[in-house]
This record gives sequence, C-alpha cells and structure tokens, in this order.
Amino acid sequence: MKAVSEENYVLEMTDIEKQFPGVKALDHAMLKLRPGTVHALMGENGAGKSTLMKCLFGIYKQDGGRIVIDGQETSFSGPKNALDNGVAMVHQELNQVLKRSVMENIWLGRFPKHYGLISHKEMYQETQKVFEELEIPVNPRTIIGKLSVSQRQMVEIAKAVSYNAKILVLDEPTSSLTQEEVEHLFRIINKLRDKGVAMVYISHKMEEILRISDDVTIMRDGKWIATERAEGLTTDKIIKLMVGRDLTERFPPKNNNPSEVLLDVKNLTGKYMPSCIDVSFQLRKGEILGVAGLVGSRRTELLETIFGIAHHESGEMYMHGKQVVNKDAKTAIKNGFALLTEERRATGIFGGMSIRFNSVIANIKNYSNGFWLSNGKMKDDTKWVIDSMRVKTPSQKTHIRSLSGGNQQKVILGRWLLTKPEVLLLDEPTRGIDVGAKYEIYQLIIDLAHEDKGVIVVSSEMPELLGICDRILVMSNGHLAGIVDAKQTSQEEIMRLAAKFV
Repeated sequence: MKAVSEENYVLEMTDIEKQFPGVKALDHAMLKLRPGTVHALMGENGAGKSTLMKCLFGIYKQDGGRIVIDGQETSFSGPKNALDNGVAMVHQELNQVLKRSVMENIWLGRFPKHYGLISHKEMYQETQKVFEELEIPVNPRTIIGKLSVSQRQMVEIAKAVSYNAKILVLDEPTSSLTQEEVEHLFRIINKLRDKGVAMVYISHKMEEILRISDDVTIMRDGKWIATERAEGLTTDKIIKLMVGRDLTERFPPKNNNPSEVLLDVKNLTGKYMPSCIDVSFQLRKGEILGVAGLVGSRRTELLETIFGIAHHESGEMYMHGKQVVNKDAKTAIKNGFALLTEERRATGIFGGMSIRFNSVIANIKNYSNGFWLSNGKMKDDTKWVIDSMRVKTPSQKTHIRSLSGGNQQKVILGRWLLTKPEVLLLDEPTRGIDVGAKYEIYQLIIDLAHEDKGVIVVSSEMPELLGICDRILVMSNGHLAGIVDAKQTSQEEIMRLAAKFV
C-alpha cells in the first residue's frame, strides 16, 4: 500500500444529516476515504451505515452536511449519476432482472450498440473480459435467475467493476459466500486496491474486517464514533465501540434439553433437481439442529421441501408419530411449520407495506370474525413483535423497507412466532445482522427450544452452528453426509463431510 498523507482523501463526507418520519437516521455522520485503501464501515443494525452510503450514491438526498470527491463538493441526483462519476455500490439485497442473462444484467441501461442496434457479441466479449480479470467462472449468457445467491453476488461485484469506479461500496459482500468464495473476493479486492480504487467495506464479520481493511470507521445511532487504523484494533475493541459496552460472550448459555422425537423425516427426495436426495433425520422437542454444507449442497432446498414450497418425489414425514404432508405453505403453517427464508427482500418482506402488515400476514385468519379484521388484535400482536424482537422503528405504520436489514429480519421472525409453530425452519437467520442483534436472535432461538419447539437452522457461519446447535446435519450435493454432535465435532470434521459427495 502506498503511503498517503492524512489530508489526501478521495472522499470526504462531513456532518451528514438525514431525517425520516419519526427518526433521525444520520446525526452529523462522517467518513473520510483514502485512495487505494479498504475502509471498513461498522456498526449495529440501524447505526446508519447503509443510509450514509445511500446518501453518497444519490439514493437519498441528505438534509445537511457536505460530500466532497477529489476536492470538489458533490451531490448526485441518483445512482446513474453516481455511476457515471466513478462511484459504484454493490448492495446487500440483490436487485437483478432474474429472467434475463448475466451479461444483460451487467450492461443494463448502457448496452453496446452498432448502427443503433444492440451488439450481443460485444456485450458477451466485454462481460467475458471482466469475468476473466476477476476469475469468475460464469457463462455470460446464463439466465441470472438460475445462478446461486453467491454467484449472483459475484456478478454484481463484476458489474460495479465494469464501470471502472474509483470509489466502490461493498455492502455485506460475503454474507452468502463460502470461505473459498471469500478468498476469491479478497483477491479481487486486493487487485482493485493495487489499481488505486478506494473501497468502503460494510460487514459484521470481525475476522474479515481485521484482515482486509486499512481503516475502520465505527457508527452508532446515526453518529460517527471513531475512525482508526485497522492494525491497531481488536475484535473486543470494535465490539465495544459498536455497542457502547463490553460484549463478553458471543453466544448465550444454552439451557435447552432435547427430549422425545418431534419430527421424523424418512428418505425425503425432492421432485425437481437440484434438490435433496434420500435425506433421513430426526428432530427432537427442544432441539436446535444445524444444517451445514458448501454452496450448492442444497441446504435451502431441504428446508423448502420440508415446508412444501418445493415438491417432494418420495419420502415421508411424521410429527408426533403421525404422518404429515405439506403440500404447500398454507398446509405447512396449519401443520405447525414456519419457514424464515434466506433472501429477505425477494421472499421475506412486503417492502411497500407497513410493519403491522408484515407482522400479521401469516396469521391473518386469527384476526377475522368472518366479516372484518380486528385492528385491535393486529395492533397488539404487532406491538408484541416490536417489543419482543426489539425492532427499531418509529411506528407500526412505517414501511418495512425503510428499516435496516437486521430489523427487517426481526419483524419476519416475529411474524412466524405469531403462528405458534412447533417446527421452526430458519435459513441464514443472522445474515447481515450485527453482533448485538445476533446475540438477541441466538437467545430467542434458545428460548424457543426451551419451550419444546424444534428448530432447524441453516447457516454458512460454522462458529454460529457450533455455538448454538445441539447437533449439526451436514449436506453435500443434496445428500446427507453425516450428523455430528456440536459439542464434540470440529470445523475440520464438518468440512470433510461437506466435501464427501462433491
């Protein structure tokens, strides 16, 4: 890394303010970015990180403060204006045209043309050139909806790079990546840093921050707290700055006691590939069963097949010894199942609707007397969701899309708890959530197990599975590779099982 004087900044954001109805999202926030560096932006959910970056990118217009790029005060009218001026952003929530090809998604709004007609040949060649530079093994002509979440995320990073941006914002870029893919991303980041690109890296993963970052800025409650060199920081110091207190334990103490069999899954095979293949296991009352595996191991497909939103070809499921058949989500809910999906924005929230709507929608039959819905009951249940999940929001009527990702996740989790499920299926429940909120969700999962609920947790974070689960089911290429005791296993054993059928 080249030595850069303290006064040489490619980006200076000072005294940035942003007010939403009932909440001050940014309060004199600041960020100063040196060229050719990776600058980590950290804070709990709702701290204002994404809001600050959206002000930079032109999605929001700040209410106060200055944005200076290369010495000139700047205010972008929108994302296209920002991209045209060398500022790119890879959002945590992917927003792609799923039925179009990879290359069309990358060049959307700026298709290469010859004699007024779109040149698909040039589009393919230019996409291939970017992919080769970044070592991304994806066919540019593939329909993007057929890719895994992690592959789609790498495509978004390639799209940002294709703009030749001098400032690149990465919002939770590793939230759905395996360790191997994280290493690949870090190679890309190092290449860009060597070219002089300045990057803002938003993440809750402490190990990554300390490894890849040059500088770290901490935010709390919309305010700037500190900016320090990464080399002088430790995980404990970062957490204390983020939450304003010492967080001595990463995981709550476990006090659940698994008892008799609650759910018995026998030889479950999905109808359409890719899916789970001949998977058998038992889930006990009061048990937290983890599901580990590499990307493509079909962990999500297993949960979707259990829940009935993916059809099964063969196999049986028994609840309390009686056979249950989940033909669809409605039947699954009736049978005592709940599913929190991996992609919050695409399949979890109703973004344009209120927190109250999002809280009660899965339980709507309980508020009807045949003629109308009881606003009082819905209001009371939404208050329970907000209070018990500790959702930061000005009111129940606030649109859920205006909340931080972690607060959206809490609302969805509360929504499912209102249905009083016996089996809770959680797909990446803490994805993109800060350490403080993670602890709260871990405690909630343990509390549910203590109430004799059965919880199945899919997670890409191995320490998370080892920290909160009783047993861990390991998937590999759709097959059950093994089931291990969380207290007696190791990350190495889980990885060996995960690679068993690859």
